Formats: sequence, structure tokens, C-alpha cells
Amino acid sequence: MSQTVFLGVGSNLGDRMLFLHEGLSALAREPKIAGITVSSIYETEPVGPAQPLFLNGVVRLVTELSPRDLLVLVKSIERAVGRGKGARWGPRELDIDILLYGEKILAEEGLNIPHPGLVDRAFVLVPLVELAPDLAHPRSGELFCDRLDKLDQPLGVRITDESFDLSRRA
Repeated sequence: MSQTVFLGVGSNLGDRMLFLHEGLSALAREPKIAGITVSSIYETEPVGPAQPLFLNGVVRLVTELSPRDLLVLVKSIERAVGRGKGARWGPRELDIDILLYGEKILAEEGLNIPHPGLVDRAFVLVPLVELAPDLAHPRSGELFCDRLDKLDQPLGVRITDESFDLSRRA
């Protein structure tokens, strides 16, 4: 059964736009993924240790892949683009996180859906609300747009002129 999924994507090493493009193109080539829409791309402050600024966005797609199979796919895409092992919350060429998988709530080894940091991160909420302004958290029922309004941290999220059109498969 197909599910609507939201992924967070980010990059803060090397040619950030190229790494995002390569990752998104790899998603678009996957036969069990369709209907890809990408938010605007935002430049954002990093979370964690001092490091370069990130480019971040959110991807909405429809897939027949299970949550675990989707996780395997996105991790393989990260590696193919050049992501190596690094420090937690450290710099990376490409980061792809499963934010939401339909209405599913899941807590397994290495896979938590909804993503645990989702509601506290402006760099995720801003592009998520752009794509789905009326979307609610499957556990709390709170609208993500309302949660974004409640964040008491400076947003540190600036829109770029960059965008992706993946409506056609690569």
C-alpha cells in the first residue's frame, strides 16, 4: 500500500547543492517512489558543534517501500553521494531523514517515526509547513504550522534562490 512520506534533506560540506541534487535525483530514479515534491531550499544554522552552514529542505513523496526499506534506501543514497562515518551532529555531504511516514508511529532500533527532533527544529518545520501547511503530528495532533509559531529559538533559516524540479524522472 502506498504511503505519503516526508523526508528531511541537508548538506553542509563541499558543493552542497550538488550533493542535494544527486540525492534527490537518486530518489527520483527509485521505481517504488513517485510524486516527488521538494520544498524551497533554506540555508540554516547547524545544530551541534561549530561547522559550516547547512542547506536544508523537505521532500514529499509517495512510496510502496516499507519504512525499514526506505531507511535502507536513503542510507545507501547518502553513502553513494559520499557521506562517510562522522561525529553525531557533525558536518556531512548529505543527510536524509525520514520525518513522517503516513500516520505511522514507529520506534525500532535505528528507526523512529515521526522523527524525534521534528517538532523542535525550525530548519525542518519551515520547509515542512511550506509543503503541507495543514499537516498535523500523528501522535499529538498539533498542526506543524502552530508548532513552528511556538518555537522560542531564533529561526536561523534563510530561503535561497535554489530549487529542484523532480516532476520528471531523471
